Amino acid sequence: MVALIVSGGDYSPLSGRSFDFVIACDRGYLHAQRMDIRPDLIIGDFDSAPVPDTGIPVERHPAKKDDTDTMLAVKKALEAGCPEVIIACAFGGRLDHTLANIQAAAYAAEHGAAARLCGTESEAWVFRGQTMCFQRKPGFSFSVFSITDTSSVTVTGAEYECADLLIRNTFPIGISNAWKADQITVTGNHGIVMVMESRIQE
Repeated sequence: MVALIVSGGDYSPLSGRSFDFVIACDRGYLHAQRMDIRPDLIIGDFDSAPVPDTGIPVERHPAKKDDTDTMLAVKKALEAGCPEVIIACAFGGRLDHTLANIQAAAYAAEHGAAARLCGTESEAWVFRGQTMCFQRKPGFSFSVFSITDTSSVTVTGAEYECADLLIRNTFPIGISNAWKADQITVTGNHGIVMVMESRIQE
């Protein structure tokens, strides 16, 4: 099962694929409308958009809460048993919201799901104990980060390869790698890893 969560960052279209469970977060419902996607659930505190009157189930939460709207959606996706969570419109806008979305993706990985964050200029994958493959993407850089204090990664097919390399979340040694082969493979041996593809600014 694949869950799509439409967050409230900058709008970014999605390539066509099907989803088993779609959740819109607050004003993320407006983004879902632009995508021509009908959510199964709309969730949030609705401090940035009015509660829509659509016939779609709405789960409203108080503004004073521990979870962000996207985190609430991630927890719903995990409760539904989704092993893959895609967070669309995850970047842009406020930097603190972007970081919160990355942390929500890490929460998903901590609980056994692989998470993907989608934006217009960047995409990121957050996972633990998995091997992920990334096809060559011209005009993009390729970076690997540790989300947990430390992680161990093996990277093949890249300009800078490594085997069981210990990386830390206090030192960006994995920044701005590049494809040497048509496919880069990253294995997260331990810890939570984030792989990010970002468009190179010229």
